[in-house]
Order: sequence, then C-alpha cells, then structure tokens
Amino acid sequence: MTEPTKTKNLAQHGFAPLEWSRARDLLAADTPTADLTFFVATVRPDGRPHSAGVGGVWVDDALYFKAGPGTRRAKNLAKNPACVVSVRLRGLDLTMEGDVVRVTDPATVARVAAVYREGGWPATAVDDTLTAPYSAPSAGAPPWHLYRLDLRRAIGLASAEPHGATRWDFAD
Repeated sequence: MTEPTKTKNLAQHGFAPLEWSRARDLLAADTPTADLTFFVATVRPDGRPHSAGVGGVWVDDALYFKAGPGTRRAKNLAKNPACVVSVRLRGLDLTMEGDVVRVTDPATVARVAAVYREGGWPATAVDDTLTAPYSAPSAGAPPWHLYRLDLRRAIGLASAEPHGATRWDFAD
C-alpha cells in the first residue's frame, strides 16, 4: 500500500491535515465507474507544457492510464517521464506528481484491462498493450501503451467536509 512518508498541512484557518486515505479511497471507489477525467500534464522536448484528458483507473494502489505511441503525451513521456495528473474527485481536488513508467508485464496489462471492463470500456490486453473497439480520439489509434504513475507527491484540496489542504510526499 502506498503511504506518504511526509505530510504537510497547507490549510489556513485552523483546518486539520487531510488523511491520504481519503484521496486513496475515493480513487479506488470511483475509478473506473464514475465519470472522471484525469488531466495528464507532460513536458515537450522544447520545454513547453502539454496537457490531455485521459481515462485513468486506480488499480492495486497505483494510477494507470493509456496512450497511443504516436500521441504527443506518449512522445513526451518517452523523453521525460515526469508528469502531473489532476482530477476532481467527490469533495476533493487532487493533483499527483511523479514519474511514469510504461507497463510491459502482460499480467498487469490484463489486470488493468479487466478493471476498465468493469467500468464499461471493453478493453482487451494483447501482450503488453491494450486494445478496444473504441476510445477517446486523443488516445490515438490502438493498440495503446499502458502507463503507471509512480507517485512522488500529491496535493489535496477539500471542497467538502472535512475541509483542508494537504501535501503528501511519498519519497524522500
């Protein structure tokens, strides 16, 4: 289980720090069935930012998303794996930072494909890629590569009780 090594309360006005379990439990409960869009921000080779909405899933305590190898996001990640992923959850805005790794283990790809199917997207694992009869146009043509975010830092801003703002660090 991914647990923070350090927590910093960013809230003003006396709010207590938020628990990481709140964000983690919302991610686990709401992906893939809730209508969530994760925004993946990467860096182009010339240093300009790029952001794209993706369908992500939280599986076995990690965030996964896909991209066609010809997409701008995949090209950027091949050169620089650092990225930021943001999502609005029920009562919590969450930003996650870290490095992305392409998942090439067929068993993991199959496990994530099964979770996508639970949410209604008919993904199939083919060796180390995903395929399906359709996807968002921004994903590029199938087959798609699967990526996992190795979480380094997350920031949560609560828009529902209990309110607060907290940064969680997952690595020194």
